[in-house]
Amino acid sequence: MSSWKSCLLAASLILFSAFAAAAPPAAKPAAAAPDDDVRLYALDCGHLDFKSLGMFSDTGEYDGRPGRIVAPCYLIRHPAGWMLWDTGLGDRIAQSPQGVDLLDGLVHEQVTVTLVSQLNALGLAPKDIRVIAFSHLHEDHVGNANLFAKTSTWIVNDKELAWAKSDPSPLRVDPALFSGVDSADVKHIDGDIDVFGDGRVIILKAPGHTPGHQVLLLRLKKSGAVLLTGGLYPLRESRGQRRVPAINVSRADTLASMERIEKIAANQKARVVAQGDPADFAALPKFPAYLN
Repeated sequence: MSSWKSCLLAASLILFSAFAAAAPPAAKPAAAAPDDDVRLYALDCGHLDFKSLGMFSDTGEYDGRPGRIVAPCYLIRHPAGWMLWDTGLGDRIAQSPQGVDLLDGLVHEQVTVTLVSQLNALGLAPKDIRVIAFSHLHEDHVGNANLFAKTSTWIVNDKELAWAKSDPSPLRVDPALFSGVDSADVKHIDGDIDVFGDGRVIILKAPGHTPGHQVLLLRLKKSGAVLLTGGLYPLRESRGQRRVPAINVSRADTLASMERIEKIAANQKARVVAQGDPADFAALPKFPAYLN
């Protein structure tokens, strides 16, 4: 190599070394902050069309009035794991695209999108759900329960379970739909429970619709408190007018539970969701959007 090329190479190396020494080290990527928000997803798990909503009030306001009741599933993402509150009518009904008739056509059930497909949209499968719990064990709230028999912990009210497994089966109860309770990991309760131990997901005792009926209280960082009321308020009007369904097991217990939940709602400044009301369901973020 000629002397002038050697000198040029040496000078270049000196300049590069000086620049490297002066330049700051490359910044390391910042560690992702842990996302500890609780999220609420409202999943479409079917609906029921009634030729008469009469059973939803024992004082006659709905007699002869047709209407729709929705049967959502609510998926809760907590830092400690996924939870499902109620499991809808059941993916099996989706196999009949036009739905199925019950009670000689007085009730029509339909599932247009499966629970499993909605879980898949979030990259989940039934095995990823850590906890399932139910507002109560009527068939439109437990239709997919057995999907979670092998891998999820079931939180079950003992009074509710004893009633639902009684012989003959109570109206609107099909024990086959929640038979997985016999083999699942079950946490038996008889009152309120803080599901994850941090005050953000709480099951509240609210009997009357059924003996062990429950309401779910969520405390969300941005949206505040939310109450998912199961069968306590089948419709918005049920809440405003304190209407008691004719099929409830106890009118007195229902009214006492309404009073309790309304006081909690006032104290928490909570959003109250009548789970069966189509308008209340539609007012929630459309899946896969969520409340947090």
